[in-house]
Amino acid sequence: MRAHPLATDAVLAFGAFVAMVVGSFADPHGPHGPTFGTRTPEPFSLLLMLLGAAALVFRRRQPRAVLAVTCGLSLLELTTGEPRAPVAMCTVIALYTVAAHTDRPTTWRIGLLTMAGLTGVAMLAGPLPWYAQENIGIFAWTGMAAAAGDAVRSRRAFVDAIRERAERAERTRDEEAKRRVAEERLRIARDLHDVVAHHIALVNVQAGVAAHVMDKRPDQAKEALAHVRDASRSALNELRATVGLLRQSGDPEAPTEPAPGLGVLDELVDTFRHAGLPVEVIVQLDGTTGPLPAAVDLAAYRVIQEALTNVRKHAGPGAKAEVSVVGVGPSVEVTVLDDGGEAADAADAAPEPADPGGGHGLLGMRERTGALGGSCFAGPRFGGGYRVHAILPVG
Repeated sequence: MRAHPLATDAVLAFGAFVAMVVGSFADPHGPHGPTFGTRTPEPFSLLLMLLGAAALVFRRRQPRAVLAVTCGLSLLELTTGEPRAPVAMCTVIALYTVAAHTDRPTTWRIGLLTMAGLTGVAMLAGPLPWYAQENIGIFAWTGMAAAAGDAVRSRRAFVDAIRERAERAERTRDEEAKRRVAEERLRIARDLHDVVAHHIALVNVQAGVAAHVMDKRPDQAKEALAHVRDASRSALNELRATVGLLRQSGDPEAPTEPAPGLGVLDELVDTFRHAGLPVEVIVQLDGTTGPLPAAVDLAAYRVIQEALTNVRKHAGPGAKAEVSVVGVGPSVEVTVLDDGGEAADAADAAPEPADPGGGHGLLGMRERTGALGGSCFAGPRFGGGYRVHAILPVG
């Protein structure tokens, strides 16, 4: 029916024509109700019924035009038909179609006009008395047609609204899933960058030291190579733990070591001290902030790790760093300072690793703190050196 609406309307029009013809042979005033075969419609009434039914074929293409045509045919029948034929059935169907395809105010304006027009003409200009039941029937059937069409339109609008909300919810779920996937990718990328940048920088520094003192001080070269081995082992372990997040349910079980935090800050600082970077650490968490959430603990650790890595990579020879972690009200402030270094004896200083360009460390620190509702500032200090200051809300 939806694929062939014109054919459907043609079948409906034919059914309406048959019903009107059959009804025109019935006398509604029989002693025991309507009796068939007691009267015969006039040829003009049959023509009006045929024209009205033919107009119904186009009821969905031109609903208002069809309603106007059927109203005109019904008015002709009401004023001339004797006995009267049920041509008004075409108007009832046409009025229902208009009500089902327009808004409610328009429906009631057109419906009231149709009801009043047909009923008034039938009562005042027709051959029957004004109180005849046929006249009351015209008023009732046109009113029910308008109400039924408006009800169908309301139900269709309700169903369309439900369908549109379901489609919107489906789109929202897809967008939310894509957003979460993007956030997870970004988080994993930050973790990988933190792990690789830190440990590979240490490996590079210690390898440079070993190469520099290999001939003159082999014992110090062996110690540097041992630090290279430890740093590479730590990098592999952290990479394994990070990549384990990407495993599927059927893959081998991922490592279950906890994420690093301030509890292993001393171990992190020791790796930089072994690499030749003096670091002073001050931690003042007096308990007013309560136990740090895992996300805040990890973010503070990563900020310190990245900041010290940048000091080791970019500061001059003899640079010193200071790390402070202080609880201030409902937040934790992490500060990493360096003095920029100073010129040292070229014979004793190990060669600094060349930096090929800017990386994503500062951006990663800002994203980490921003994701927790905090902030991060990084910039040069007055008098030389660099300063990284991050505020992490505990709540």
